[in-house]
Amino acid sequence: MDTTITNQVPWLSLLIWFPVIGGAFLLFSVGKSKQKLSQWLALIISLVTLFFCIPLYMQFDPSTHALQFVERSVWFESINVNYHLGVDGFSLPLIILTSFIGVIVTIAGWRNIEHRVNMYMAAFLLLTGLMNGVFAAADTILFYVFWEAMLIPMFLVIGIWGGPNRVYATIKFFLYTFIGSVLMLVALIYLGIKADSFVIQDLQILPVDMSTQHLIFWAFLIAFAVKIPMWPVHTWLPDAHVEAPTGGSVVLAAIMLKMGAYGFLRFSLPIVPDASLYWSETLLVLAIIAIVYIGFVAIVQRDMKKLIAYSSIAHMGFVVMGIFLVFSLMSNTKTDAAIIATQGAYFQMISHGFISGAMFLCIGVLYDRMHSRQISDYGGVANVMPKFAGFFMLFSMANAGLPGTSGFVGEFMVILAAFQVSPWLSISAGTTLVLAAAYTLWMYRRVMFGEVESKRVAVLNDLSAREIFILLSLAVVVLLFGIYPQPILELTHSSIEYLLKCGIQSKLTDGGICTL
Repeated sequence: MDTTITNQVPWLSLLIWFPVIGGAFLLFSVGKSKQKLSQWLALIISLVTLFFCIPLYMQFDPSTHALQFVERSVWFESINVNYHLGVDGFSLPLIILTSFIGVIVTIAGWRNIEHRVNMYMAAFLLLTGLMNGVFAAADTILFYVFWEAMLIPMFLVIGIWGGPNRVYATIKFFLYTFIGSVLMLVALIYLGIKADSFVIQDLQILPVDMSTQHLIFWAFLIAFAVKIPMWPVHTWLPDAHVEAPTGGSVVLAAIMLKMGAYGFLRFSLPIVPDASLYWSETLLVLAIIAIVYIGFVAIVQRDMKKLIAYSSIAHMGFVVMGIFLVFSLMSNTKTDAAIIATQGAYFQMISHGFISGAMFLCIGVLYDRMHSRQISDYGGVANVMPKFAGFFMLFSMANAGLPGTSGFVGEFMVILAAFQVSPWLSISAGTTLVLAAAYTLWMYRRVMFGEVESKRVAVLNDLSAREIFILLSLAVVVLLFGIYPQPILELTHSSIEYLLKCGIQSKLTDGGICTL
């Protein structure tokens, strides 16, 4: 099956290789002492990369599920592996998010990174290109290469510019993500040999018996569950966040966590739909545990970064719930509710990217001034940093799912769909709104309100023009999508409708052939 729309301009290759080549240039051609030059070059490269998203968005046709802007050339002819790129409604918003966050972390690192600046900027440019490659790859082996390659710059970011326990956090991060991905590689190779093709679309229509589906599902699940991360394989994330520099935490939370959920939508549901159906209730239970249990864990945290890290796990549990609700809804012929659940899960992925990134940047603002993330070291910050307090309040409310912010839309859609399955499931999911409000507002009150008792807090400076620009950019997006979510919903609708009506039909009864 080849449902593709080609384009003469290789926008996807530009989005991947322009930042990668730019990062390599910074790494090997710009001296370590040329700090300003490194910063300006990185900013220009990241801005141009974001600019490449404009024609991609303007020329994208949201009325079709077909891959668009397709590029294809022979890579390894002997094993039928191709350099094959393309985007649909699932991948385009994530590519735009990745390129936008790339600009934000570049600007954010201008003041708080003082050594090996060229290497730091190069690492994030490499990350931007490689992560765009993950979302644009239409060949499974190419996907896997990008999936693993992006671990290298993140490994270096945490290991070189991280905190005192960075070595432990880096090794734990790498081992968890790499070992899980090896099983996925085995599954992809098996499917590719059986289909005589490594094209993702070809694997989606490949007939697979039930016992094999179970094995492949678990190979995918381990890789994607670690990346999200789902309970109980989540323990690497708080350590990585705490030790990572601010830019590293932003990219981890805003982009890398979304790759696991993207993998479920791109691989698990359409390639092994019967096994996904069989294990869907188990995944819903794990999602509920992540939402409720991890929410309580977040409440008792005293480190602001660790609190937001656990918050991310809880919010991503919402995404998993929305994805695997579709089987219960489709089995009861509630197609409209299934579309709402999947769109809600996807919207939550995008929204969480902006909100979590903003929260870690706010914590980074405080850390740059106080060199402490402990809540107890603060108090009364709003008295000396009123502009910062306003931005932090907005992002805290969005993190708690306040209506009018993007944090509300996706969660509301998933809860609404969950109610069609079971009121108790909906109530369990809704506890995340209560818990998120509890731990987020508790942190905000302790840090921002009260009398200024610390001399270090009393002399804090409010936001600089650079910091205002960064936080204002994110605030506009959070409010815009909270008030008008339609752009994201329109981009994803055709792809989600195709997935539900065609991609997850049984391969045991329909032979794996799409009937649409």
